[in-house]
Amino acid sequence: MAIRNGYKSNAWRNGHARVIAAIFAGCLMSACASPEPEIPETPVEVLYNNAKDALQAGETRKAAKLFDEVERQHPYSKWATQAQLMSAYAYYLVDAYDDAIPALERFIELHPGNRSTAYAFYLRALCYYEQIEDVTRDQGNTELAQRALSDVVARFPNTPYSRDATVKLDLVRDHLAGKEMDVGRYYLMRKQYLAAINRFKVVVDKFQTTSHVPEALERMTESYVALGVFAEAQKATAVLGYNYPGSEWYQDAYNLLVSKGLSPEGEEAEPPIALVDPDDVVGTEPAPDLAPPPAEEPASVFAPAPDAVPVDPVTGLELPGETTPEATVAAPPEAPVPGAPALSTTSAEDLMAPESEEQPSGDQILIPLGDDAPAPQ
Repeated sequence: MAIRNGYKSNAWRNGHARVIAAIFAGCLMSACASPEPEIPETPVEVLYNNAKDALQAGETRKAAKLFDEVERQHPYSKWATQAQLMSAYAYYLVDAYDDAIPALERFIELHPGNRSTAYAFYLRALCYYEQIEDVTRDQGNTELAQRALSDVVARFPNTPYSRDATVKLDLVRDHLAGKEMDVGRYYLMRKQYLAAINRFKVVVDKFQTTSHVPEALERMTESYVALGVFAEAQKATAVLGYNYPGSEWYQDAYNLLVSKGLSPEGEEAEPPIALVDPDDVVGTEPAPDLAPPPAEEPASVFAPAPDAVPVDPVTGLELPGETTPEATVAAPPEAPVPGAPALSTTSAEDLMAPESEEQPSGDQILIPLGDDAPAPQ
C-alpha cells in the first residue's frame, strides 16, 4: 500500500470502493432472493378484510397477494369467488396485466353465470386495451382488445360496460386502420404499388367508419395512376368525391386525374396514336389499293321527265296543231292475296281501325296440357 505524505493513494481508494460496492450488491441480491414469509392460516373473513384494507390504503400488490391467499386457504367459501375478481383488479391497477388476464379468464371459466361476469369480461378487455402500442409497433394486443371489446358488446348489450366498450372499440378500429395506412405509405414510397393498394383496400373495406378512409382512397388513386390503371383510379376518386366532397384528399385526387387528362365522371383518356410504319409490323398484310373513282357519272335512278307542251305565252293555252303527249297509263293493281283482308280505303281511320275477328290478336294462346304434363299445384 503506497502512502504519500500520510495519505493513501487513489488506487487504494478505488479498490476499496469497488469492494464495498460488491458487498452491498451481494446483500441486495440476497435480500431479493429471500422468500416472502408465508401467511398463516387465518379465518376467511379476517383475511378478506385485511386484503380490502390494504387495497384501500394503496398497498395494491400486498392486497393482490392477500386476495390470492383467500382463494388458496378457503377455495370453497363464498369469499373465494369474489377474491378471484378482486385479485385481478388489484393486478390491473399496478399494470400487471400478465397476472390479471389469467385470473380473469379463470373467473370467467369457473363462474360463467355470476353477476360479476360482465365486469370480468370488461376488465379483461381493458387489460388488452391498455397495452395498445404505437402504430409503428406490433398490433397483436390491439387485435386482442378488439375481440375482447366485441365480446362485451355482444354478450352484455344493455350494460354500462357495453356502452364504454363501444366507444373504445371505435378507437381500436381507428388504430388498426392507422397501422394499415402506415404500412401502405411505406410500400407507396418504395413504388411497390400493388402491395400499397392491398393495404389501402383493407382500410376502405374493413374500417369504413374510421378517419383514415379519405386518405386511403386518395392513396389508391395515386397508386392506380402510377400503374396506368386509369379506370380504377377514376372509380376511387368518384367514391371519394361522393362521400367526402369537401375534403382536401378529394381535391388532391381530382387534381391528379385532371393532370392526366381524366375526370372522375368516367371519361377515359383517348388512346395514344402509335406512329409506326405499317411495313415494319410483322405478321400483317398491307392494305389493298383503293380502286380509282369512275370516269362517268352513274345514270339517274329517276325516270326522264315528259316533253314540254307548247303553250301561248299570253293566254297560257295550248297552241293549236300541236299534239298532246299521251297520258301516262297507270299500272293495273296487283291481284289480292287469297284470304288476306283488304282495306276499302287508305284513310287514317281505316289504317288505325281495330283488327277483325279473322285477324290474329295479341292475346296469349293457351296450350292445353298433355297427358304427361304435371297438374298445377
